[in-house]
Amino acid sequence: MASRLCRFGEREFEISYEILNPNKKKYIIFLHGWGSNKEIMKQAFGKELVDFTHIYIDMPGFGRSPNDKFLSTYDYAKIIQTFLDSLNISLDIVVGHSFGGKVATLLNPKCLVLLSSAGVLVPKPLSIKLKIAIFKIFKVFGVSKLRSLFVSDDAKNMNPGMYETFKYVVNEDFEDNFSKVTGKALLFWGKADTATPLWTAKKIDSLIRDSQLFELEGDHFFFLKQNKFIATTIEKNCK
Repeated sequence: MASRLCRFGEREFEISYEILNPNKKKYIIFLHGWGSNKEIMKQAFGKELVDFTHIYIDMPGFGRSPNDKFLSTYDYAKIIQTFLDSLNISLDIVVGHSFGGKVATLLNPKCLVLLSSAGVLVPKPLSIKLKIAIFKIFKVFGVSKLRSLFVSDDAKNMNPGMYETFKYVVNEDFEDNFSKVTGKALLFWGKADTATPLWTAKKIDSLIRDSQLFELEGDHFFFLKQNKFIATTIEKNCK
């Protein structure tokens, strides 16, 4: 495990990362989802895809890569691109889970692998809409200390910068970005996923010109149990 300073704009970001199989010619980059870190991606794929050099990255604000400022998904993509450029790592294959799928899409690699990617807006349940409305009423009267009762589990314990980032990225419509993908795309999805439902996968599949969709058993973290099938499919299609 290592860390590297990466300059983006007027700021420096400390990026924590790990490289496996460093002598292989092709690179495969793993980007985790919101609230997660590189360890979950390594848990799934660390023993697979042995013919590739693996790059596991903690994106800013997660794992061991600190951040306390607002960032858009586009900022994340530029930071990751700058980091990869500093190590002379080519964009052969990028695997992105959930939020990481959006960042991976902006990187536009030769082979894009999306694992239950975010990016298609999912209507909020009525219960969530009511919580948001109630919180706004409390906020008007200055009762902001009750915030922890209303925010989602993904947003709890965040510093203000990351909370503002979270509020922004969950409302991004990425459909236009999916339509701009120029490389091959492999889409893997859990049939029981409720965070990014299967219908969003079919929407993304229709937007990307050269894509294949694989519907697999499991929820939003289906890839932990379907890792071998995913790895084998990447090997067959992305070499």
